Amino acid sequence: METFTSAYSKSIHAVYRTGWLVTVLLVIPWLAWAEPAAIPNEQIFKPSPLPDRIILTPCGDPTEMMGLNWRTDLSITHGFAQIALAEVSRDFVDKAHQVASTTMVVETDNGPATFHSVRFASLSPGQTYAYRVGDGVNWSEWFQFRTASKRPEPFSFIYMGDSQTELKSLWSRVIRGAIVETSGVRFLLHAGDLINRSLRDVEWGEWFAAGAWINGTIPSLVAVGNHEYPRKEGTKESSLTPLWRPHFTLPEDGPEGLAETAYFFDYQGVRFVALNSNEKQEEQAVWLDQILSSNPNRWTIVTFHHPLFSSASKRDNPELRNKWQPVFDKYHVDLVLQGHDHSYARSGPLVYDNIPSGTAAICAPAGTVYVVSVSGPKLYPLERRDWMMRAGEGTQLYQVIRVDGDTLSYKAFTALGDLYDAFNLVKQGEGKPNRMEDYSLLPPERLPSASPGAAKPE
Repeated sequence: METFTSAYSKSIHAVYRTGWLVTVLLVIPWLAWAEPAAIPNEQIFKPSPLPDRIILTPCGDPTEMMGLNWRTDLSITHGFAQIALAEVSRDFVDKAHQVASTTMVVETDNGPATFHSVRFASLSPGQTYAYRVGDGVNWSEWFQFRTASKRPEPFSFIYMGDSQTELKSLWSRVIRGAIVETSGVRFLLHAGDLINRSLRDVEWGEWFAAGAWINGTIPSLVAVGNHEYPRKEGTKESSLTPLWRPHFTLPEDGPEGLAETAYFFDYQGVRFVALNSNEKQEEQAVWLDQILSSNPNRWTIVTFHHPLFSSASKRDNPELRNKWQPVFDKYHVDLVLQGHDHSYARSGPLVYDNIPSGTAAICAPAGTVYVVSVSGPKLYPLERRDWMMRAGEGTQLYQVIRVDGDTLSYKAFTALGDLYDAFNLVKQGEGKPNRMEDYSLLPPERLPSASPGAAKPE
């Protein structure tokens, strides 16, 4: 016969066993949840049979041409793009025209991949097109883009300085926020240093992941920076990364040896020129003189990476300034958009004698407005200089520029979408300088003595 004591003892042991089992069942999943395995970027950004890194670029006359690139793994040996005039219903799908891609296998530090490129041609001006890419069976989603008009109609574009680091985690908010806050932009302009280590395929993967569908919908005008020119190991020699041209299809109308890194195109009354500030600066000055001497457009905008007037401490580019600024002055270039210094600075109209004439009068002598900006999270301390009409540090920014007839409107916004800088340039007639109109109601400049997270300039 079981006594009360023995029964009680068994009950206590049963409770202990049950409690231990419950504890184990609760703790084991908690431990598994608390310490997930990190997925390496090399795995995240491996190519697959499905298209990724889809991007549009200007590749010639934007009224009738568009460049397109994407990537797959080696199992895809042939690529295709289908394109049609977009319609309000799905009827365009059955009317799509198929174009075979040019393909190339590229060895990267994350393994080989197949890169595809297409140059759409004979498009109609001012029209919306739908396209998709694939292998003939497996396709991407349909994207849409719009060709330029042959008339100088108003348009806007977004300009961004260096993205460079923490691309997926922290630069993504800037490019995505810019699109959310700005409607109807026709293209994105990147002033170099898209990534930090341009031989690392995973960094390119992050850059494309940050832009995501934006890259396949809004064309990107890209300039090369010094980080797209990696140094050869053990030397000071640098050359264009072999991963540049597989990712972008750009105009090949520049100086010899600088294909798809120095180029120009005209867009609705504006001549856009991208220069390569890493090499062959003298040759580009000669070429620039040639293409600006026969420029029929009302406005001229130039972009490159290294600024003629630096905003970071202990930086200056006098050789570049001596070669290029006289050409800008000669042809009255309106606006120069730059990067590299990881801070913000904007001039009034400047001429080659380095006098910031725009600070003294609204109607200044003919000169060029120079801007340095940064969109990524790597930020440098600013060195305030006399040529700056507006400056800032410790701030991720994007700029929205609109051209409408005789007026160019410029606005710089923080990563939060707040207005930071703004001005208008207004054409005054043949032979007269632009009138510069500064906005009077702007927030205080961000000029702390030491910005949080400021990095040492490289």
